[in-house]
Amino acid sequence: MLLKVQMDTPASNEAIKQGRLLETMESTLKELSPEAAYFTVEDGCRTGYMFFDLEDPSQLPKISEPFFMQMGAKVHYSPVMNPDDLRKGLSAIMPS
Repeated sequence: MLLKVQMDTPASNEAIKQGRLLETMESTLKELSPEAAYFTVEDGCRTGYMFFDLEDPSQLPKISEPFFMQMGAKVHYSPVMNPDDLRKGLSAIMPS
């Protein structure tokens, strides 16, 4: 799964001043154990990308809510595949 978190600038500024942004990111990274995590600016907003295995869709609120509530973030999830997943998927549709 790809998690994209795009944070509201004023809300994330306040979260930085109060130490909540780092705490939220650290706890999210610890909980998700992502294969990769990257942080950048997109559309003028602080943005994070985290690639992780989603074991249960019921985890989504627990992951998303801190970003919504503390950073006024836009949160987006996209299913993604690694190379092994792609090979498996393409093999399943190849003619015999």
